[in-house]
Amino acid sequence: MSQAVAWMDGEWSSPDELSIPVSDRGLRLADGVFETILTIGSKPQLLSLHLVRWRTGAELLAMQPPPQENDLEPLLMDAITRAQLGQSTGALRLNWSRGSTGGRGLVHPTSGKERFWLTLDPCEPEFKPVTTIISSHERRNANSRLSRCKTFAYGQAVLARREALAAGMDDALLLNTNGELCCSTSANLLVCRDGAWLTPPLSSGCLPGVMRARALATGLCREAWIGASLKPTDQALLINSLGCREIQSVNDKTLIRASQSQTLWGNLLL
Repeated sequence: MSQAVAWMDGEWSSPDELSIPVSDRGLRLADGVFETILTIGSKPQLLSLHLVRWRTGAELLAMQPPPQENDLEPLLMDAITRAQLGQSTGALRLNWSRGSTGGRGLVHPTSGKERFWLTLDPCEPEFKPVTTIISSHERRNANSRLSRCKTFAYGQAVLARREALAAGMDDALLLNTNGELCCSTSANLLVCRDGAWLTPPLSSGCLPGVMRARALATGLCREAWIGASLKPTDQALLINSLGCREIQSVNDKTLIRASQSQTLWGNLLL
């Protein structure tokens, strides 16, 4: 039977049993970056692309580089074996924290004490259509370098998702600080408008998603500003490494159905 596993400092256990020191800056200040990677059978999908984004995020935060692919591969294979996933799918999370650098406060001493840990949970990709609102309270900062990193700081996404659920919807779309749509709480936005698939540019403040990058590289979509809302004639998808969900409605306004979302997502993994 499949099970969740975790590794840190050479020790394997369940995610509930391994502990992080309370002095860790990732815990105290959300000072770190992570990657969530789909595993199918014994293979982490698009691993090299995820690791590039992981290293880029660490560099933007002035952290030491996280582990390299060659060093990680034996550990990841061990995780998949221990999780007993077989040919099933899982969500692998690689975490890179500033670590316990001593003392309190925002300023950190010389880097070099970063902390790495991983978790692997059984997980099925999501393809269920969703209803959405445009968040009235939370906005992505189009000018912040943090918007270009997948950091531990997910408080804004948590609040926006709570806002959506309180309104009876599944998820929230986020405007940026310039009033332009840029993403959802945990996925990039793809919009089919006038026959062409579009996605907001990185300058909008959206996360540089791996599946978004694949969609651009394969010619599925191009970057373009979407505006402050979606049109009734639009088709729209929320895409990330763990699924691709059709947006059925925005603020109770129905959109055109976006067919073949699962096929589209699967083709981007190839």
